[in-house]
Amino acid sequence: MSKNLTQAEILRYSRHLMLPEMGLAGQQKLKDSAVLIVGAGGLGSSVAMYLAAAGVGHIGIVDGDRVELSNLQRQVIHGESTLGISKVASALGRMLDINPHIQVTSYEEPFTAANAMRITRPYHLIVDCSDNFPTRYLTNDLCVLTGKPLVYGAVYRFDGQVSVFDARRGPCYRCLFPEPPPPHLTPTCAEGGVLGVLPGVIGMLQATETLKILLKTGEPLIGRLLLYNALDPSFEFVKLRKHPQCKVCGEQPSITGLIDYQAFCDLKRQEDALIEETYEISAADLAARLEQSSSLQLIDVREPHELEISALPGAHNIPLGQLAQRLSELSRQGEIVLICRAGVRSARALEVLWAAGFTQVSHLRGGINAWAREVDSRIAVY
Repeated sequence: MSKNLTQAEILRYSRHLMLPEMGLAGQQKLKDSAVLIVGAGGLGSSVAMYLAAAGVGHIGIVDGDRVELSNLQRQVIHGESTLGISKVASALGRMLDINPHIQVTSYEEPFTAANAMRITRPYHLIVDCSDNFPTRYLTNDLCVLTGKPLVYGAVYRFDGQVSVFDARRGPCYRCLFPEPPPPHLTPTCAEGGVLGVLPGVIGMLQATETLKILLKTGEPLIGRLLLYNALDPSFEFVKLRKHPQCKVCGEQPSITGLIDYQAFCDLKRQEDALIEETYEISAADLAARLEQSSSLQLIDVREPHELEISALPGAHNIPLGQLAQRLSELSRQGEIVLICRAGVRSARALEVLWAAGFTQVSHLRGGINAWAREVDSRIAVY
């Protein structure tokens, strides 16, 4: 009997112990390992539960958000009983319920350049389960600078990606994507949607890669990007190469410390917001305007299937992706009000119309969800 595994643990992990690639020694490796999960959302849910069940001895999880009802379609570590509490507290309770023999450390705070080194110091490996580019670049740069492997995953609509970035043995995330994209070109799951089971598939693949690295068995996805499409369904692999001019892991790196990408992206968002706020209209003001005049052109830039959920009478539907090709359907004489779900796509549509020379244009602040909350409660919020 192992001197460190108790009888209860031996029984719990018995199906592991029968694997020749695992055995008592492999299970002990997992117990002695420390893994940090960045993000307690859809990907983090799957990763956290499977690493806990597998017996990884110390698991950290960092996230500054709280559990919301719209999370539960895919973030299966949470439930209605944990609505409103922090995601890391919700995750911690579920993980210890799965396996009380492990240690879980929760960090109820955003993952930033100011705290990243402190949070990651005790961990051997980082799993990126974030949902935004600032965190992905920050996590990548930190792993390169500290020599820690990074298990990456991302999902959007029906597509997912998985890879392992370890600059000591292959490329890093920045070799693939050198710079963060502009904020207005980065759609989120909140805007584009995501199939609820997809984060489970990608998260389990991330958990698998994590266990392989900790056990030093199999071939981790270093130098390969796995692409999964749930509709086909299909798995494809793209070979990745280390970029000699990479700013963080290249031959002459220019990034030698952590950068607060959130501040960088927020600055651009603030600049855009100053412009957009000048040309936005509240739901209450739009309702008053519609009572006074019928000359407003209401243009809904959502996808057609979204109009089945909620719609404003009289609004003309032109999806954002088709707007530039369908400008002839708009009158340059009257005032145009753009509408979407929450005000994000309509703000982008605003830029499209400005670029095309339209001057009498504004967009509904908060989108049709704001209209439902402030003007007409009969309309569904989604």
